Amino acid sequence: MIYYTGDIHGDVSRIADYCEKNELTKDDVIILLGDVGVNFYCFYGDFKRDSKRKGILNSLGPTMLCVHGNHEKRPQNIPTYTTKEWNGGTVLYEPEYPNILFPKDGEIFDIEGIKHLVIGGAYSVDKEYRLLRGCGWWADEQPSDEIKAYVEEQVAKKEVDVIVSHTCPYKYEPTEMFLGGIDQSKVDKSTELWLDKIEESVRYKAWYCGHWHTNKRVDKMHFLFECFEKKMTL
Repeated sequence: MIYYTGDIHGDVSRIADYCEKNELTKDDVIILLGDVGVNFYCFYGDFKRDSKRKGILNSLGPTMLCVHGNHEKRPQNIPTYTTKEWNGGTVLYEPEYPNILFPKDGEIFDIEGIKHLVIGGAYSVDKEYRLLRGCGWWADEQPSDEIKAYVEEQVAKKEVDVIVSHTCPYKYEPTEMFLGGIDQSKVDKSTELWLDKIEESVRYKAWYCGHWHTNKRVDKMHFLFECFEKKMTL
């Protein structure tokens, strides 16, 4: 079975509780929609915290497919990660934690007969806050021109059933979730505006995203934060 949920920001207890309650096994896949928070603390000193979280996630049984968010370093830039093919696409993983997979942006994975397109990344409105306090922030948090070109190439020649991303297309932005005190005119919306173009060009059946810390559905767009959704019958 496939399960979808939103940002956990390192709170692996929520995933552990769900796995135990629902008796998930190695045959299941949980797709985390960005900001998993397991490639974060090791880059400003606290290696043990990341390792502990990875160890718990890896031990739960299901495969954890972790979309790249904006509160974690890209695994491509971490020397302990290597690549392999998984369900028709390329993923990055650490041999010590083989059940935690980070999909390459733009890859299309056939999971239980459902073709999933993965698009990670978003802009951090808390960028200045994190930089002032010496917390992790990475300039490549959003999709690069190269990633965007690859996504566009993929959707031009392949069918897609489900899109999983960190943020959402601009037209679906949940404005009620905008943080107070943030000047929205200074927020980089380039990823969301580009996702508008992707959304208009792909005949998809469902789209799941995180980032916005809300649980709601608008048409085929599923915003997930603390809740879980199971595989849809397409």
